[in-house]
Amino acid sequence: MFDVAESPQSPETTDPRIPPRDRVVTRDLIDRHASERPDKVVVKFDDTGEEWSYARFRDLVIQTGLGLQAQGVTQGDHVLVFTPNSREQLRIFFALNYIGAIYVPINTAYKGQLLEHVIGVSDARLAVVHASLADRLSGIKLHALERLVVVGGAVPETPALPAETYEDALLPRTGTLAPLSRPIESWDPMAIIYTSGTTGPSKGVLVSYLHLFTNAGPESWPFVTAEDRYLINAPMFHIGGMGPMFCMLARGGSFAMVDRFDTATYWQSVRNTQSTVAFLLGVMATFLEKQDASDDEADNPLRLVLMVPLAANSESFASRFDVEVYTIFNMTEISTPIVSDPNPKVRGTCGKPRPGVEVRLVDDNDCEVPRGMVGEMVVRTDRPWGMMSGYYKNPEATAEAWRNGWFHTGDAFTCDAEGHFFFVDRMKDAIRRRGENISSFEVEAEVCAHPDIAEAAAVAVPSEVSEDDVLVCVAPVEGRVLDPVQLIGFLRDRMAYFMVPRYVRVIEGGLPKTPSAKVLKHELRAEGVTPDTWDRAAAGIHIKSERFDRSA
Repeated sequence: MFDVAESPQSPETTDPRIPPRDRVVTRDLIDRHASERPDKVVVKFDDTGEEWSYARFRDLVIQTGLGLQAQGVTQGDHVLVFTPNSREQLRIFFALNYIGAIYVPINTAYKGQLLEHVIGVSDARLAVVHASLADRLSGIKLHALERLVVVGGAVPETPALPAETYEDALLPRTGTLAPLSRPIESWDPMAIIYTSGTTGPSKGVLVSYLHLFTNAGPESWPFVTAEDRYLINAPMFHIGGMGPMFCMLARGGSFAMVDRFDTATYWQSVRNTQSTVAFLLGVMATFLEKQDASDDEADNPLRLVLMVPLAANSESFASRFDVEVYTIFNMTEISTPIVSDPNPKVRGTCGKPRPGVEVRLVDDNDCEVPRGMVGEMVVRTDRPWGMMSGYYKNPEATAEAWRNGWFHTGDAFTCDAEGHFFFVDRMKDAIRRRGENISSFEVEAEVCAHPDIAEAAAVAVPSEVSEDDVLVCVAPVEGRVLDPVQLIGFLRDRMAYFMVPRYVRVIEGGLPKTPSAKVLKHELRAEGVTPDTWDRAAAGIHIKSERFDRSA
């Protein structure tokens, strides 16, 4: 039904650090798996139970690639994709890579000036836009964009640009895919992934095939195998959504698509899709742990959970749900430099450096800090193109991040005598109160240990004395009422006196977040002490340092 014209070939590199193309490049992977395991399921959909085999997947990808080529997309072109997760987005992502083009997804929360900014940075001429988001393109500068493909509904009556529906534009019945102008190499860009932009304009991370392969592929995550099915409920504009799809393809494994994380239906989705591996980000594990117990909760196909950060109750979680727990440290720009052993016993660890990476903790001058001291984590890999290729069209930010030949994560860590790394805070989120440095991450961990609290965010607010006071914003577990006085009593026995929050703000329904589940701390920090915020000092609760009898 669909044919592929023969493309030019080039010899493989002899560098042993770079695997063959059919282990790394999307087009070669799809062709190889469709030939070697045509009937194996590559994706299962939670909503309907539909499955795509590798052979069918290849046909769908080529069909979509024909449609993209008919729209004028050629090798090396950038295409914006502004939609929620869907079958169409899945096909477009892999089809773009199959024809050698670059996938540029946009956060579905973007609008106004931020949306205009990422469109300008993208250099895209074609955008695939969900019908519900198409109106956001009106009234802003669209830069190089020339036309739209509308998914999930009709073309608006007055579209911002010439537009066609997905069905009309990208679903040709027959045809032959045009040949590549040159082979797709493993160091070629496959995607531009925008950072969350929680504190400023989003930066576009230039991701090569080899970067994504190294990020969570068979070498970096050896505990995930070709026999696994990875549950995906993160958005495909986020590395946590699109990355595992590619990395399961690299293994010849499979993945499951679930609409979103939902505490009430999570385990049913795991069973429906027969998923064996899942990623629990932020408070997801806490939400699941704080559900009422059921008799069959350990009766699930999940065998392994990546829990980031590692919850204090990870051992009880593993036992309760009969899973193995790992934790890691990663970000879009890098490739999982820190990985734990299974079921880590060291509380709060992110793990140890994996083979193939170097990790240092440094001060403001990039000088290594002594073991046990706080420093910024900087990393590099021994594989060319094993990390990001730069921030697209932002050489200043690229140079700043890569200064002195190491990528600077912007995250503060410590390392113990055994080599375990511990996340302390984002460098910009640290709090200083009366001469003491406070990790917002550590405050949040202790606050979330309270049984009535689902999630928490600690931020600095100005103190009338000097430096900062600690404000903790909390969302209670559904159906429960939080008493701030009782919370402070709970915390007094769990943390240093100077860490105990002065202010408690209860936010029903959850903390504000980006669609990639990052709490918008800058919003909470800007709002500060709101009229509904409880003040420990005003309530007459004063917590001071202990006085010790030094006469002994």
